[in-house]
Amino acid sequence: MTDAAAAEGADDPIYSYKPSLFGAPWQFRLRPDALEWQAGRHQGRAPYGRILRVRLSYRPSTMQTRRFLTEIWPAGGPKLPIASASWRSMVEQENLEAAYGGFILELHRRIAAAGTDAVFQAGSPVLLYWPGLAIVAAASLAIAALALRALSLGEWAAAAIMAGFLALFAWQGVTFFHRNWPERYQPGALPERLVPGG
Repeated sequence: MTDAAAAEGADDPIYSYKPSLFGAPWQFRLRPDALEWQAGRHQGRAPYGRILRVRLSYRPSTMQTRRFLTEIWPAGGPKLPIASASWRSMVEQENLEAAYGGFILELHRRIAAAGTDAVFQAGSPVLLYWPGLAIVAAASLAIAALALRALSLGEWAAAAIMAGFLALFAWQGVTFFHRNWPERYQPGALPERLVPGG
């Protein structure tokens, strides 16, 4: 890259994260006309006007219980995932929410300015959301029934353990399904529950 090209792109917002411990980091740069990306030896450009679909979601992981994900589908290119957490070591993921939120807001501003017909979706796909919610509700009822059965048999310790597990399970389930409520949104009005720090 020439000095002139480097100077020209000096103010372009950049966001990078490592999606896995041993994989290559992803780096994204917001150029005036396109989203540029690089992952190891692979790289590409997605002109803002040729982005077909964007999905915002909440995807907690074992190492990072607050993890957000933006998925971008450009015309003629691979799906581009941008996550709010980055692997640092075998036992640690770095939370990048503030940088992630600002980058995603600016990305949406540029997509909107390009006049694209992109579809903007929030949360889980409908065909996954409702069956998942039904399964979690059924599992919660089953755990509650087991806790009540343990109480009726005088098994206080077992009932307490199941009640604690039910409370944790319900709390995580409510958070996940609340944040991943499926809906469409406008690029100028991003759902706050899915864009932290923005």
